[in-house]
Amino acid sequence: MLLATLCIGVHAHAADATAWPDTYLRRLQAQALLQTLHANLLASTSATLTLEKWCADHGIADDARIVARQQRSVDLPATPEQRARLAVSPETPLKYRRVQLYCGEHLLSEADNWYVPGRLSAAMNQLLEQTDTPFGKVVLPLAPHRRTFAAKTLWSPLPERWESLPIQGTVTGMAPASLPIPAALFEHRAVLYTRDHEPIAEVRETYQRGLLNFPLPAIP
Repeated sequence: MLLATLCIGVHAHAADATAWPDTYLRRLQAQALLQTLHANLLASTSATLTLEKWCADHGIADDARIVARQQRSVDLPATPEQRARLAVSPETPLKYRRVQLYCGEHLLSEADNWYVPGRLSAAMNQLLEQTDTPFGKVVLPLAPHRRTFAAKTLWSPLPERWESLPIQGTVTGMAPASLPIPAALFEHRAVLYTRDHEPIAEVRETYQRGLLNFPLPAIP
């Protein structure tokens, strides 16, 4: 109940973030926010659209659009296990795309994407090869859905067994230190399917600290 309450009213209009103070309540708030986003992504059919809504709801940028910046010099061949999940033979052509997803100037996610070009239209393949349009938006006409088969927490704002530890406050009259937030927060791996349940892509998404890059609401 407390975690849900802390999420209510989290909204900002400026694009630049203030530092998160390293206090018990702010760590609890960060934990609640990350758990909320994690659940939203798991329940969503499109990570891109979920991130776009997150960006808009929290005022991370004035223009809450997700833009993919391709890293065209990177290539990572698919493994036999990935080909099995995509239901393709060793000879079937696959393409690899690595992008960084931004909202404004804030990096929200880094995504590795192995996709089956033969299961996409010519127009979709052209967009993926020649533009920075996010994969999720390109394949929207296929009514895609996703199955997450692995999820990993890379950072927890609260220490292990935090509920049994004493609450550490701040010294009266002294400003708390800034909460050290690492670059990578959590990772999802998923397979994307068409409306006919045909696999078209496997993605590995590493979500970044830019997700928390918004001015904090006041705590009464």
